[in-house]
This record gives sequence, C-alpha cells and structure tokens, in this order.
Amino acid sequence: MGEIDLIFREGDVLVFVEVKTRSSETWVRPASAVNPEKKRKIFATARDYLRLLDNRQIPIRYDIVEVLLEDGQVSEIRHQPNAFAPARIRR
Repeated sequence: MGEIDLIFREGDVLVFVEVKTRSSETWVRPASAVNPEKKRKIFATARDYLRLLDNRQIPIRYDIVEVLLEDGQVSEIRHQPNAFAPARIRR
C-alpha cells in the first residue's frame, strides 16, 4: 500500500523517517520532494503499521533525512526531526 524508509523508536516516541537523496541542491532541497501526495502515502502507511501494534496510543513523529552526494559519495547528511505532521481535523 505504501512505504516508509525507516522506523525508529526514540524513547517513548515512534519515528517514521523519509530519506531523500540528491546529487545536487542547485534548484531545490531534497526535503521538498516530500510533497502533499507523498505525505498522504506516508501517513496512510504509518496508520497501517500502528494497527499492527499492541500500543496504538504511542506518540509518533515524522522526520526527513536529506542525503547529499558529491561524486557518488555521501558529502552531507541532514536530519529534520518532526519535519511534518498530519493536518488536524476540525470539528
């Protein structure tokens, strides 16, 4: 149904991580590829994953990791904790 690159646990928080790799930032940062459609897919996959857990009330967050390449080698890694979140539903 979807995909999530990495899932970690940091203390009591379950962290879903999207990794974006680029060889150049000339036009735009790698994190900008996490557009609204990609976020919807990540949220849906995370919901499916949480249904498998005994503790569905665990706190969660969504991070982005940017990997920059230079001549095919990793030149920089940037971690953006809590980079995005689902929109809250107003009632």
